[in-house]
Amino acid sequence: MPDVTLSPAERRRRRWQRWRVPALIGALVIGGTLGVMRLAPASPSVDGSPLWFDTVQRGELVREVRGTGSLVPVDTAWIPAATDGRVGRILLRPGASVESDDVILELQNSALQQEVIDTGLQLAAAEARLTRAGADATTTLLAQEALVARTEAEYEEARADADADAALRVDGLVSDLQHRRSSARARSLQAQVAAERKRLDVGERMRPSQLAEQQAEVSRMRALLALKQEQLGLLHVRAGMRGVLQAVPVEVGSQVTAGTNVARVADPSQLKAQVRVPETQARDVQVGQVARVDTRAGVTEGRVSRVDPAAVSGTVLVDITIVGEMPRGARPDLSVDGVIEIERLVDVLYMSRPSQGPEGGTISVFRTSPGGMADRQTVRLGKGSVRHIQVVDGLREGDRVVLSDMSDWDQVDRIRIR
Repeated sequence: MPDVTLSPAERRRRRWQRWRVPALIGALVIGGTLGVMRLAPASPSVDGSPLWFDTVQRGELVREVRGTGSLVPVDTAWIPAATDGRVGRILLRPGASVESDDVILELQNSALQQEVIDTGLQLAAAEARLTRAGADATTTLLAQEALVARTEAEYEEARADADADAALRVDGLVSDLQHRRSSARARSLQAQVAAERKRLDVGERMRPSQLAEQQAEVSRMRALLALKQEQLGLLHVRAGMRGVLQAVPVEVGSQVTAGTNVARVADPSQLKAQVRVPETQARDVQVGQVARVDTRAGVTEGRVSRVDPAAVSGTVLVDITIVGEMPRGARPDLSVDGVIEIERLVDVLYMSRPSQGPEGGTISVFRTSPGGMADRQTVRLGKGSVRHIQVVDGLREGDRVVLSDMSDWDQVDRIRIR
């Protein structure tokens, strides 16, 4: 029961004293709850042993591209079949050393052999016709020469008669009619002699043209026979160059047509590297650039000698001519790695190339700080190489960053590395 003797102020003071402690406790509880709610979540802890770290450096960045391929001979020749035929014998197998005149395999072509025989007979017949035509032309000329001689003799006789009649006519022993007849006969024979001589001259000049057709036929048949004989000789497929026999892609009994490749020969003393470079990196590769060729048994120097204009399956074929000493054990078809130097960037920031990060792109990495903490940092990248990439913005020299794939921590900006 309240004390009615207490003043209102005294009653309020006693009431405050009685509720002060519970009110203070309640305020502390509410304040603590709000403080806990406003605290940031604790940074996740990550095991650092499997992570890949690197430190940003400043200096010269050598841009390089890498490709894989094999060694191939500089001088390689595919040997085609010169004519149709069936493989009769294979005399040499891949790996054999050959000289230019060595026979690798023999083809058989019975039809070609018969053609050689037939052409030889046709040539003999053409030569016989030429001989006969020459004999006929000679006989004709001889007959004409005899006719000229006979006509000349008759003319001389007629002229003598005409001269005698002219002398006798003066004495009146021969009539004028007889004299005119003998003189006319002499003039006629004189004209005939001239005509026969012209005929003989024309015959002598026409003799070569009369034989030309037969001579042309003989020449044609001789050329045809030589061609057939050459084709017959080409049934013996020869190496054509000094080197090592690389392949014989036919077997005994195989039927091949003219132009079919039946053997490949290469000179193993001169080799070059053919490597395939990713299409995205090949745009900066140019003829003349310095390169290194790793044969697994040693590294030698080279230079880019050719860049294929077309891409195949996302790669571009690049030829590297070897200019250094060839490592021991180098041989055709040996697998090699090629590294091509694109350019040198002087006084730039760079770091190891992360697992994800294209040239000219932007990535986020965790930058470590003392105490094991790492904060997310946005980094802009520049030009890249095989192992390193340029840092354009976002990091400084000496920064230590995590380059491993951190996609599992995309939702946090700060981690603790233990």
